[in-house]
Amino acid sequence: MIFDSIAGMFSQDMAIDLGTANTLVFMEGRGIAFSEPSVVAVQKDHRGMKRVLSVGKEAKMMVGRTPGHIVAIRPMREGVIADFEVTREMLRYFIRKAHNRKTLVRPRIIISVPFGITEVEKRAVRESAMSAGAREVYLVEEPMAAAVGAGLPITEPSGNMIVDIGGGTTEVAVISLAGIVLSQSVRVAGDKMDEAIIQFLKRKYNLFIGESTAERIKMTIGTAYHTDELMTMEVKGRDLVAGVPKTIEINSDEIRDSMIEPINAIIQSVRLALEKTPPELASDILDKGIVLAGGGSLLRHIDVLLREETGLPITICDDPLSAVCLGAGKMLEEIDLLRQVAIQT
Repeated sequence: MIFDSIAGMFSQDMAIDLGTANTLVFMEGRGIAFSEPSVVAVQKDHRGMKRVLSVGKEAKMMVGRTPGHIVAIRPMREGVIADFEVTREMLRYFIRKAHNRKTLVRPRIIISVPFGITEVEKRAVRESAMSAGAREVYLVEEPMAAAVGAGLPITEPSGNMIVDIGGGTTEVAVISLAGIVLSQSVRVAGDKMDEAIIQFLKRKYNLFIGESTAERIKMTIGTAYHTDELMTMEVKGRDLVAGVPKTIEINSDEIRDSMIEPINAIIQSVRLALEKTPPELASDILDKGIVLAGGGSLLRHIDVLLREETGLPITICDDPLSAVCLGAGKMLEEIDLLRQVAIQT
């Protein structure tokens, strides 16, 4: 206990958006310190023991390019921990990086988690952070953190609707009086769009591409809504018939059609949430509209599609990629708000 209090004096408190695709770290008094891919490169020996080689950007560059004994792992899947050991090592790396590689640090940490995760999943997040060096761990729900980061008046007695489209999950929530009145969480988001692009290119062109290429296609020519502007892109991959490298040209209409299933699942979750919203709060949402956050909200024209499907005003928040992290960081500085919204376990 004495060690913890001394170590706490040398530590800056942190907020971590532990995402499926990217992890963002907010430092008290500094703001967002860095954003890194949630990827860890691991070397396995003949006994199956794992040794972490690199984390973040360096590890992501290795995805799909490693020899057999080295594996680039994404330890977070669909917003929750898929590999406890590797997540712990990833968190330890981020905590030390934020504190300039100092080892004697025991920060207080806020971590955002998807709404509706199980008690087992909550415990896994908490324990991985504690074993990575945290002094105290608070868990907050992603839609709540996103709403705070987007600047919504969550403590007022009025309805605020936020749609947070991340890498692994899409969170749709109606918030009033610092509480989530209702939420829809679907494990469909950016990753499922990437998978849909991979499967489409396999079916139509017998071309096999990796996750990184699919993500690049989505970001370059991906669109959620039909427009007259047709964008094209050259894609390199492996010909599944001849087994040799091949280059093809694809267009934005094809990619939009390939992503239609995951995009429709997101729209359906928004509709379901609207159907369940109490009438008083629904009238507030009619006036204010829906706010989009998360990296998935950067998909071209997704706001136009949602506006057409719901008939409501749609706004993309100022910094969608950082909204969850900024919201959790604000809670570090407003301890009363944190006590109101932290998950009680």
